[in-house]
Amino acid sequence: MRRKLPGDAPASASAGGGSVPSEADLTQLSTAISAGEDLGPFVRRAFACGRPEPLLSSLRAVARDRESEIEELCRAHFHDFIRAVDDLRSLLADADVLKGSLSTSHSALLSSAAPLLASLESFLAARALAGNLSSALASSRRCVRLLALAARANDHLQAGNHSLYLALRAVDAIDLDLASGPEPLPLPALRRMLLSLVPAVRIHAEREISREFADWMVSIRAASRHLGQVAISRSAATRQRQEELRSKHCPLEESITLDDDGAGDLDDFAAATAMSDVADGAAAASFDLTQLYRAMHIHQTLALGERFKKYYLENRKLQLTSDFDVIAATPFLESHQVFFAQIAGFFIVEDRVFRTGGGLTSRADVDALWEAAVGKMVSVLQDNFSRMQTANHLLLITDYAALLAATMRRYSYPVGMLLDVLAKHRDKYHDLLLADCHRQVAEALAADKFDQMLMRKEYEYSMNVVAFGIQSSDITPAFPYVAPFSCTVPDICRIVRSFIEDSVSFMAHGGGGDTYAAVKKYLGRILSEVVDASIQKLVDSGGGLSVSQAMQVAANMSVMERACEFFTRHAAQLCGVPLRAVERGRRDFPLRKSRDAAEALLLRLLCSKVDEFMQLSDGVNWIADDPPAGGNEYANEVTIYLETLTSTAQQILPLPVLRRVLVAVLVHISDSIIALFLSDSVKRFSANAVVGIDTDLKMFETFVESMSSLFVDSDQDSAASEMKAALVEARQLVNLLMSNSPENFLNPVIREKSYNKLDYKKVAAISEKFRDASESYFSQFGTRGNRQNPKKKSLDTLIKRLREAS
Repeated sequence: MRRKLPGDAPASASAGGGSVPSEADLTQLSTAISAGEDLGPFVRRAFACGRPEPLLSSLRAVARDRESEIEELCRAHFHDFIRAVDDLRSLLADADVLKGSLSTSHSALLSSAAPLLASLESFLAARALAGNLSSALASSRRCVRLLALAARANDHLQAGNHSLYLALRAVDAIDLDLASGPEPLPLPALRRMLLSLVPAVRIHAEREISREFADWMVSIRAASRHLGQVAISRSAATRQRQEELRSKHCPLEESITLDDDGAGDLDDFAAATAMSDVADGAAAASFDLTQLYRAMHIHQTLALGERFKKYYLENRKLQLTSDFDVIAATPFLESHQVFFAQIAGFFIVEDRVFRTGGGLTSRADVDALWEAAVGKMVSVLQDNFSRMQTANHLLLITDYAALLAATMRRYSYPVGMLLDVLAKHRDKYHDLLLADCHRQVAEALAADKFDQMLMRKEYEYSMNVVAFGIQSSDITPAFPYVAPFSCTVPDICRIVRSFIEDSVSFMAHGGGGDTYAAVKKYLGRILSEVVDASIQKLVDSGGGLSVSQAMQVAANMSVMERACEFFTRHAAQLCGVPLRAVERGRRDFPLRKSRDAAEALLLRLLCSKVDEFMQLSDGVNWIADDPPAGGNEYANEVTIYLETLTSTAQQILPLPVLRRVLVAVLVHISDSIIALFLSDSVKRFSANAVVGIDTDLKMFETFVESMSSLFVDSDQDSAASEMKAALVEARQLVNLLMSNSPENFLNPVIREKSYNKLDYKKVAAISEKFRDASESYFSQFGTRGNRQNPKKKSLDTLIKRLREAS
């Protein structure tokens, strides 16, 4: 619904067309005028209807009303207005008086202030002049200061690179003055000169310091090699001093006690360690980094610090790469020391730069360089180790690499990968070393004539006997001294001792792990695979050895048993292991195979010699009418030979070995006597022949009794019983044949007591031969009657029962 706007005339009024506005129209128009509303709608509507007269008449009526109100208002305030106008007139008169007074005062002021104004103008002029002079003086002083700075910079530049920093300080002061001054220099030429001087000096400083740094890079490379050689040699000296202390006071836990001597040992060890630390410090201080520090400082002053760090790192990487090429032109064996020394010196310098360079390098940068170097060294070592066929060469390189690792460990560089590659080639090194030792042992055995070694001087005794702990007594013998061993023994001892020392050197400095356990393992290998196998090969091949030579080999083996104990103690001493631990962990004799083979060879040769004498048994008269006086010839020859052999053997063979050999020879003699009775060449034998064999056995038993006196140190009765037991089978057979009742052999109790070593078949065969001879013998007395001999009857019974049993 449209709001009814003011001025809308009622329809009746519009239709009537009266020119006089109604009371409602006047009210609306008056309300709108009072409210300050817009009268536009009234006007538009009036002209839209085509009858504006009513509106105009209404407006006129309103205007008349307002005029009447104004008139009322004027009448109400007329008197106030008149009074106000009178006051204004009075005020105007007072203003004229004040104006005159002010004019008079102004004139008086002007007349009195004229001299002051003149003085003020003079003061302002002087002040302006003073300001100009001050500005000129300030500008002059500024120019003088800038020129002084320029002169100072020039002097520093002429003084050399060590004054470049001061020159740059002067140039920076000039640049700061020109940039931050309150106004530009009054001399344009000077300003232009200084503006061109500042960058020129900086470029000159950068060029000069870069040239100096390049010269330093060249010189530090040469110095690094010498530095590495010095550091590694000092590490070697330190290691040698520590080894000397360890060998002097080994084992350490046994020698270091709470008394003064123990304190002295600890002091010596601490002094050696402190001396090595001082030596490392002296080595690190033997090169000059002043040029590097100057270059870094200059570049930082030029705001080029980061660029210089990058430039330094890149150049050092290139130097390290070029250091790797040292081994390219020459064989690694000849160049490995230079190669390792160059790398050691390089990283000693880098460690110093990292610690004192003020952030020139970071730990990550140094570690990256070290990882690259370790990777290259590991690759080079693996490649060269794989192609090496000489243990000494491998040990030489390993030892120097271990010294490098020890040197770099002092500077906190990780060397685990380097030591790992050395440890991985431990078996190859020992295989090569074993091959060399095998060749040396074979040469020593081939050159030995297996005669007792003659030593004419005490130093020879010390060098060949005492040095290896193989002396049988602590008393020095008279000279010349004939040793119970041949020259092979000290030669082999020297070879094995050298092997132990080389093995300990490798294991202690580059092998890793438990040194003593590894050395003991490889010691067992050289004793079993080299020494034992070589001697056993010599013994098995025979090599035309005589009895005396075989006896010497067997005597050597008994001496080698003492030498093996020395080898174990020597290895423990070099590894710093207490000897009491070694005593607890003793093993069996590692050369027992060659020892047994040597004894078997000696026994085989002796038995062969005995067999030669036993061939004299062909001259035995088995059907002699009378027993041989003094025994058979073979027995005499064998007894003489055994006595001669024993007199020689007891000088070189240990009693247990001699005892075993004699027992075995006697067993062989017993078997040979049994074989004589069983021989096909002996068809029959008589009782007199048995009596002759009994005499032979008694000769052998007498020999046994005489030999039992040799074994005084051992159980003499036991030795005699053992040697007699060696002849027991032949003795029991002879006793059986000489018995009047041979059939007692069939009695288990008697057989177990008196004939327990005899075999049924052998007894049967031998009894057959003895019976045939008995029949032939007793047939001569057949005319005396038909009574049979009781012994023959007993023998027949024995033979019959043995046949039945078989």
